[in-house]
Amino acid sequence: MKYIRLFDNINIYRRVCLLGDCLLAAAFLSYEGAFSWDFRNEMVYQMWVKDVQKTKYCTICIFPIEWSNYMLNKPCIRWVSEGLPPDELSVQNGILTTRGSRFPMCIDPQQQALNWIKKKEENNNLKVQKDLIDPDFLKQLEMAIKYGFPFLFQDVHEYIDPVIDNILEKNVKGAEGRQVIMLGDKEVDYDPNFKLYLNTKLANPKFSPSVFGKATVINYTVTLKGLEDQLLSFIMGFEKKELEEQRERLIQETSKNKKLLKSLGDTLLRELATSTGNMLDNTELVETLEETKLKASEVFEKLKLAETTSEDIEKLRDGYRPAAKRGAILFFVLTEMAAVNSMYQYSLASYLEVFEFSLRKSMPDPSLPKRLQNITNTLTYSVYNYGCTGLFESHKLLFSFNMTIKIEQAEETVPQEELEFFIKECQGKKPCDWLADQGWEDAVKLAELFPEQFGSLPDDIEKNPTEWQSVSGQSDRNHYRHENLSAFQKLLLLRCFRVDRVYRAVTDYVTVIMGERYVQPPVISFDAIYDQSTPFSPIVFILSPGSDPAGDLMKLAARSGFGGNKFKFLAMGQGQEKTASRGQWLMLQNCHLLVKWLKKLEKALERITKPNPNFRLWITTNPIKDFPIGILQKSLKVVTEPPNGLKLNMRATYSKISHEALTTCPHPAFCSLVFVLAFFHAVVQERRKYGKIGWNVPYDFSESDFFVSAHKQGDTDIPWGSLKYLIGEVMYGGRAIDSFDRRILTVYMDEYFGDFLFYTFQQFHFFRNKDVDYKIPPTGPKKVYVGQQLYEIETMPLANTPEVMGLHSNAEIGYYTNAVKEMWTHLIDLQPQTGMSWYLSDTQNKLPQLFDLDVIHKKFGTDISPTSVVLLQELERFNKLVFRMQLSLTELQRVRWRG
Repeated sequence: MKYIRLFDNINIYRRVCLLGDCLLAAAFLSYEGAFSWDFRNEMVYQMWVKDVQKTKYCTICIFPIEWSNYMLNKPCIRWVSEGLPPDELSVQNGILTTRGSRFPMCIDPQQQALNWIKKKEENNNLKVQKDLIDPDFLKQLEMAIKYGFPFLFQDVHEYIDPVIDNILEKNVKGAEGRQVIMLGDKEVDYDPNFKLYLNTKLANPKFSPSVFGKATVINYTVTLKGLEDQLLSFIMGFEKKELEEQRERLIQETSKNKKLLKSLGDTLLRELATSTGNMLDNTELVETLEETKLKASEVFEKLKLAETTSEDIEKLRDGYRPAAKRGAILFFVLTEMAAVNSMYQYSLASYLEVFEFSLRKSMPDPSLPKRLQNITNTLTYSVYNYGCTGLFESHKLLFSFNMTIKIEQAEETVPQEELEFFIKECQGKKPCDWLADQGWEDAVKLAELFPEQFGSLPDDIEKNPTEWQSVSGQSDRNHYRHENLSAFQKLLLLRCFRVDRVYRAVTDYVTVIMGERYVQPPVISFDAIYDQSTPFSPIVFILSPGSDPAGDLMKLAARSGFGGNKFKFLAMGQGQEKTASRGQWLMLQNCHLLVKWLKKLEKALERITKPNPNFRLWITTNPIKDFPIGILQKSLKVVTEPPNGLKLNMRATYSKISHEALTTCPHPAFCSLVFVLAFFHAVVQERRKYGKIGWNVPYDFSESDFFVSAHKQGDTDIPWGSLKYLIGEVMYGGRAIDSFDRRILTVYMDEYFGDFLFYTFQQFHFFRNKDVDYKIPPTGPKKVYVGQQLYEIETMPLANTPEVMGLHSNAEIGYYTNAVKEMWTHLIDLQPQTGMSWYLSDTQNKLPQLFDLDVIHKKFGTDISPTSVVLLQELERFNKLVFRMQLSLTELQRVRWRG
């Protein structure tokens, strides 16, 4: 009786829970699909569950909720074997896709849902349509509806053709015998087995509200934890392939046993339901019960053994989890850069190629901690190189800093509050004339947020203003009496006093945490680009002013044996896909001028399934917003732009100078002249970043200017006057349209290429102070001399002062101030909106109160002048502006989940 009473209590418990669970499950299927993982959990566990528990009809609710147990009739492990990731978010998305009453619209930037749907439905005669633009898609859709085939719309854009509205709304007419649906103006027989899938690779599409009512919008964007699990399986397949195969077999066996256990239960229930009379007299039923018991016991033993084995395997796999976690962090650092520029698009498939390359390149070691360290270091630097190849110079330090911050936050060394303070701008009154208003408000806010480290900072500034002024002037942030500040906290302190020094301090911070190589982007080599490329991945050159990769690409083609007829410059259109099968190289220039045609190019590339291994597609384009995401995600992006800084600029220049080029002239001073010319070329390019202080008119000095100027055939005498005129007045001066800019070039030529230079080469110094000495390396044998030149370049400081270019030291204040403010703006864009609510709240609190126009009218009385009328009109407009800003900030806080 005791057990029967307990069983009854369990049944009562389940019946009470059933109402709340069904309500939550229905709400989950109806509303949660479009939201991110974090907001789903917040909505269910912090809102819905609490509301359900408050009702008198349902006081109990199982927590946490395992959606797969409530909404699936059979285990979802089969989905994993079909390509769906095993994390909880993907399982939820699988439930929403297969169990929802409406057809799914999958937001799928990493194309995981697309691959899963194709594999899941491949045996069901799946029909795939690339988009809704193809005029023939109605015929294919009609056949799928009529015969009950699954139909997939791939790469759907924000606009959805209303012709399929009836399909999305399932406006089916007729009885079960014959059901019809209107497709356009045509009546089509409707098979209930018909399934419709819509998939878009847009990360944040702006669908109309009607789409959310007609389809179940499902956010398949991969999460950090989900990607970590996927990369862990990838690592285990590389490091411990047999163990990973055993794990996969175990998953399959577990799925099979659970299906068998469910089948046994269904069989038993069916036999009991159909049994008549006394059950003890039914020998067949007794035998069935005995057989079911034996099989169930056997299955339970297998499941128990599988669970034990699975725990042992998971312990071994968790040893490699730190490398998988670092890989997941780096992928999101890459993909977040799309918020800075729409051309920075990266797919998970292309990232996995970099990930696999890093596993192969990292040094093996029998010790697991050392092996993990080798994998992590190699992977981090490989991703840095891969990312910097396709970034503009102004965004490379931002990329390095964001990578460093994300790694530090994963190790819990930089709290989110410190990062938010670093990128947030404050305002307030100052107690000292030398301290900016913003700096004083930052110092006060810093003391409020982090009293343990900075609690006495405002009092220290007020009591010792002279001392702090000297610290501010020297930009030395280590004078503060707290010696236990972290590297990032020193950045926070410097932010309060010298905003113009923060940019350089960020470089120092990345150097301290990650190493100097993470602030020195690698020199772009066309040979290395070719080695990384594949026939399936186009190489997209994102052009910057003055860059033209065509010349270097033609040289690469000649070196690789693809010159002449094997290298074609044409527009890939109808019938040009043959180039891929012939193994030729194809270059499409200035594709930003043909944005509409690029859609056709994207389709043509998707049709190429078996290209010749030698085929390569090279594309040049300006950065534009409408460039097809499909091409960008699968491509290797390259930005050919002069590096930032004299050292990196000269290193890039010398990487393209061959030894033969330095031996074309027999004059002993020729190599020194090339060095001087490279320095001059770096200086005139570096002046551009100072704006009007550098050049009155910005000029696009390019590599061709340098190489044409350096071209000198084998004369024993150097015509100094002619060289100075050709270089200063023709090659470089020919671009200068401002007389003062031309005068600057003339001064440089006199300074660097004066007649005295030939006689005093050993003593010539470009610039010298107590910290750095820019000089020409000594002469010697040519091979040794080239090495010495590179040594002189490598010993240069990474950051140079304006005095090197003949500018005042204050010239960099404006440049670095603008640079760090631009970095802060981009960092705000990179932060998830769930973590930026403080910024919205702070901005909303700073909005002024609305003017009471009625009170102001009464104060004016009847004596209203024309000026008063204008004032009242302006106050009315101002009230409308403030009210609109209040509404916008409120709405932004409501949609923070979209981050």
